[in-house]
Amino acid sequence: MYSVLIADGEASVRNSLKSMIDWEDLGFAPCKEARSGQEALRLLLAEQPALALVDMDLPQMQGLEVIRAAREQNFRGRFIVLSRYSDFHLALEAIRLGVTDYLSKPIEQDALFSALQRVKAALAQEQRVWDHTECLKRKSRDILLRELVTGICDADVIVSPQDLASLELTADVYQTVICENFTSPADSTAYNFADLLNVANREEHTFYSFEWEGRNVILLKGTYALNRFRDFLKHYQGEAPPQKGSPMDMFFLAYGRPVHSAGEIPLSYQDAAHLIARRFFCAGGQHTLGYEELSSQKENGEQLALVTLGEYADALTGYLQTFNRRKVSEALLELESRLCRADNDVQELKLFLIDFYLRVREKISLIYHTMSIPFPAHAQAIRRIAEASCLREIMDFLREQSELFMEAAGSPDRNSVLDDILYYIDHNYQSNIRLETIAPLFGYNSAYLGKIFNQTVGENFNSYVDHLRIEHSKQLLLQNRLKVYEVAEQVGYRNVDYFHKKFRKYVGESPAEFRKTALRQKEKSSL
Repeated sequence: MYSVLIADGEASVRNSLKSMIDWEDLGFAPCKEARSGQEALRLLLAEQPALALVDMDLPQMQGLEVIRAAREQNFRGRFIVLSRYSDFHLALEAIRLGVTDYLSKPIEQDALFSALQRVKAALAQEQRVWDHTECLKRKSRDILLRELVTGICDADVIVSPQDLASLELTADVYQTVICENFTSPADSTAYNFADLLNVANREEHTFYSFEWEGRNVILLKGTYALNRFRDFLKHYQGEAPPQKGSPMDMFFLAYGRPVHSAGEIPLSYQDAAHLIARRFFCAGGQHTLGYEELSSQKENGEQLALVTLGEYADALTGYLQTFNRRKVSEALLELESRLCRADNDVQELKLFLIDFYLRVREKISLIYHTMSIPFPAHAQAIRRIAEASCLREIMDFLREQSELFMEAAGSPDRNSVLDDILYYIDHNYQSNIRLETIAPLFGYNSAYLGKIFNQTVGENFNSYVDHLRIEHSKQLLLQNRLKVYEVAEQVGYRNVDYFHKKFRKYVGESPAEFRKTALRQKEKSSL
């Protein structure tokens, strides 16, 4: 609906114009009224109606003066001039000011109807042009923003405040997040992380989102947006990780460093792009990787070859035959470590692991050809490795298969298995280690393993892991070279607040207090 203002000094004329035709049927909203030139000018500038019917002979201020003043103050609406007499010079001036029609009083219904139809057609054409122009602007803006964020466009070309304002890049801080969906793009249940941000942040324009190379890229803009994202990460990485199968369980997020100018945004994107490429090497169930961990990422590693594959296949086969769970665990941990440092791409590493698994399986099958070992079908095993989303998932599969063979070929007693479990915990406490994930690797139901663990060790599984982590954290704190949050991460606590809570529970004071007390005692003893 197009808004309308009728400016005439006579109430009878205003009422007649309002009732003469069905304004709403023609697409015009109910009319607003002005009784004087000054009132008309005020309403024109305040309300910005699409159309104004203005009498030439208004009280306080003549109609042409009103139109001229409105135009000078950037009023862009349409005008129809009303007059009791024909004046060629007035008509010329009205045309110069962009008046659409010049109607003589008394106003005839047909003349008004025709004038409104012309105005409506002109407004519709104007809207189409404006929509097309805005569409082109948005497309150009989107292309420029995408190329700026990803570093294709040189940020030096965007220097003026007007350029930054047009791109909505006037924030004090920025951060880039890349989201990869664990589900297939063809999966109808796939969710978009930016859509979820919109739900949580409906009234704020604090991020820009676009698709790039099959991934969702989000540019966070301003302190408010970064704080909201930090709060989200705290919950996402804390004690309550995403529920299995929930929308939030579908995402893996890599986020770059915060930067403080539009020109530095590509640095944040490069961080996130580097980290998203390392997603394959994250722990199973891990959903985030941040710029804080860039220093631990290894570059220019070795190229794994068939010689390496054969060595590990022979070693693992030997350990399996001796039912040496400790050596099996060591071999797989060492292989996993080398894979994380390797310079091969992910597809090459998956092919390497498929070949490794098939070689070990073939050797075992030849040696124990009379034994029925319930290995999965070749196609099923290959598919499981090829479709794995992370390296830990494949390594867990190899551990499951190793335990499957040892369970089928021998009957180790309960105590030896617990020794191997404790050995495994001692070497994996830094990861997201849980009883539910360990139990299948050693051929046990998690509830049963938890029961015998408690009976044999004297405390439950989680308490044992916490004690181990806290003891290692105390050693790191005494070295006085890492910050508290870095210590927390190194011993397996991704949420520093949760680490503080556990440390105080087992030690009786905060990590900072423990370090301070220990350093004070050390200084006293050295005197």
